[in-house]
Order: sequence, then C-alpha cells, then structure tokens
Amino acid sequence: MRMVDIITKKRNNEELSEQEIQYFVEGYTKETIPDYQVSALLMAIYFNGMTELETANLTRAMVESGETIDLSKIQGHKVDKHSTGGVGDKTTFVVGPLVASVGVPVAKMSGRGLGHTGGTLDKLESIKGFDIELSKQAFIHHVNKYRLAVAGQSGNLAPADKKLYALRDVTATVDSIPLIASSIMSKKLASGADSIVLDVKTGSGAFMKTLQDSEALASEMVKIGQNLNRNTIAVISDMNQPLGFEVGNANEVKEAVEVLQGKRVNDLRELALEIGSHMAVLAEVFETYEKAYQVLENNLDNGRAFAIFRDFVKAQGGSVEMIDDLSKLPTASHHIEVKATEEGYIEEIDAESIGIAAMFLGAGRATKEDKINYGVGITLKKKIGDQVKIGEPLVVLHSDDPSPNDSIQKVMQSYKISSTITEKKQLIYKVIY
Repeated sequence: MRMVDIITKKRNNEELSEQEIQYFVEGYTKETIPDYQVSALLMAIYFNGMTELETANLTRAMVESGETIDLSKIQGHKVDKHSTGGVGDKTTFVVGPLVASVGVPVAKMSGRGLGHTGGTLDKLESIKGFDIELSKQAFIHHVNKYRLAVAGQSGNLAPADKKLYALRDVTATVDSIPLIASSIMSKKLASGADSIVLDVKTGSGAFMKTLQDSEALASEMVKIGQNLNRNTIAVISDMNQPLGFEVGNANEVKEAVEVLQGKRVNDLRELALEIGSHMAVLAEVFETYEKAYQVLENNLDNGRAFAIFRDFVKAQGGSVEMIDDLSKLPTASHHIEVKATEEGYIEEIDAESIGIAAMFLGAGRATKEDKINYGVGITLKKKIGDQVKIGEPLVVLHSDDPSPNDSIQKVMQSYKISSTITEKKQLIYKVIY
C-alpha cells in the first residue's frame, strides 16, 4: 500500500477503505509517513469530505492508535458527557453529582483550558488540594464508592488525534466536520464509557458559530457513536452569551455550588437537568426523559446532589471548607465595574470576547505553558434581553491588575445595546438521537 495512492483516491473524491485509513493513521502515528503527505490527505478530506463509514473508520483507527481506558470494574452503566467548549460552561459540576444521585456512575476524563474556553481541571484545581492525577485504581475505586470521579486524560489516549490536530492547526484544515467529529469522538470512545451525551454549543462563543454547522457536527458525532456501538445523544445548546453569570475558575466553581445549593441560575440549571436527564435514560435508570427530569430536579432541590459534590471534593483531596464557605475560594484583589455608556436593552453579547477578556486577566491560557490565576474572572451583571441605564455595570472584572485596560476594552466591544426590547435567547435548540 502506498500513501500517494491514498491521497490520489481522496483527491478524486473516492471512498477510502478501512485498511487504507488504518494504514495512514498507524503510519503517521509511528512517524513512517511524513507530514507533507498527511497534509495533502487532510486538504483532500477538507475539500471532499468523508462518508459516514469513512468517518467511523477514521475514529476507530484513532482510538486504536493508543491505550483505551478499561472501566469494566466499575459497577453499572457508565455514561459520559462532553461539551464542545464555551464560556462560563461549568455544567459538569452540576451534572456529575445530579446523575450520581440516581446511581449512575460518572467516570469523567477531562482536559485543561486553552484560548477563550475554560478547562474543567483548571476549575477544580481552584479548590485547594484537589487532586486530578488519580491512578487508574483510585479512579475506579472513587467511581464505585461515590459514583463520581474526574481526572486528567491519559497521556497516551488517542495519540493519533494529538498529532493530526497539531498538523490541522498549521495547514488550515481544522474546520472540517468529519475531522472535528472524529477528533472529539476518538477521545470519548477511548475513555471507556458505555454511552455518551454530547453538549454541542452554537453561537458567538462556540467553535461552531451557526446552528446549521452545529447540527451537522452533532449529527456526525452521533452517527460515529452508533457505528462504533455506543449509544450517543447530542444536545445543541446556546453559546451566544456566557452560561450563567460567572466566568473564571474559582468564580465558576462558586456558581455551580450555589446552583447545587438551590440558587436559581436559570440557564445553568436548565442545561444541567437537560443533559443529566438524557444521561439517566441512557443508563436505563428511567424509562422516560420526563421521569428522569422530575427525579433529578427533586435531587437538586433537596440537597442530595450537593451532598454528593461535597463528598466528591473531599474524596479527591479538595478543601471541603471552601465548598462550605465559598468566600474562601481564591479571589482577586480588585473588583472593577465596566459601566454602560448608553441606555436600552442588551441585544448581543459576544461570548468569545468575554472569554478573551477573562483570559487577558489570567483566567485562561494563550499558550499551553501559561499559568492560570484561579481568582480572576468576570461576573456578568447584564445578559441578553436585560434593560440597562447609562452608568449601570455591565460586568464586574475581578483582577489583580488595578487597570486591566485590554479586558475593559474587550468587554465594551462585546456588548451591543439596542433601543428596542430584545427577546431572550433560546437555550436548547435541538436534541439529536
């Protein structure tokens, strides 16, 4: 088999066989096939796309390029969730305990943040002592005992994906639906869950900016899951503004805990119940979504989910004192109001710009080597549809710099104010089975 023949075939928009896909993925991972040939193939895929079978075979080959996590020693039907990334997305901290409260084991491998999107591990590490470097044995023990554990991804999970993504990044082939879908799903499938619920974001703060593109990506990932024998559901949710009101690591932990304690942050609460209900149905704990939603909502309101979150933090070495007294979480030294210069109604918020403003403060990374400042972040005071008067705060910046001018400018650019009333955004657009 020759790589040049595979490139020619894809250039001519022909379907690659499972053996041809396996050959190029394995060869590139082992460095027997050079960058320039794989770059040519990626560009052919970018322009010609892939069939459903090709995408499933590419995903399978990427899964098989490294180790897979064996969760067979965990009792029960393991259901994972994955978000395609957004701003203020702390859903895992509510969903995990909620689903665990009805006996569903949540064994979650998570990553760190890069760019305008936050990372689950960084947020958890804002809790003093929290350990995300669990051994395989400890990870399985925690899930069996507490029904919930979150740890860092294995260094050798889908290594082909890491190499292919780095090459896509420098060859302008990142935004290809089959390549994005196989990248996401290869890591999820290698993580060992029995079923998967995907939270596919759409809007200004999402990777996919339009609903059409988000639906295409969601459908592709659901098909991959089904073709590789994993029950998979995708929820398409809004990211035209940050989720909740808090952006930044300790800020987001604080807001999630408040929701677990009964605070009504409507969009975060609704999305967590939506995703959690689908997870509980996939785990066959409930026959219907409606019944699952009712029980999970009760467990959110009666404190059962919060108690599980508290046990989860304690089990992984985190400071329970910080959870019981949220004022002990890391906080910035300056709290700066960014005020409206005109009156009217909030028409748009560029969520990506809010994420970048938080990154400028130190809440995120521009490069993988950057250090995270856990206490900085942004609190939104106005969201889409809200009325605002001149001089009212749009956001509060939590900063260790008394004059964070770049962040202030970015926030001012992100808000668009209209003289007419703007309807609030729909949160859940579609569920794809």
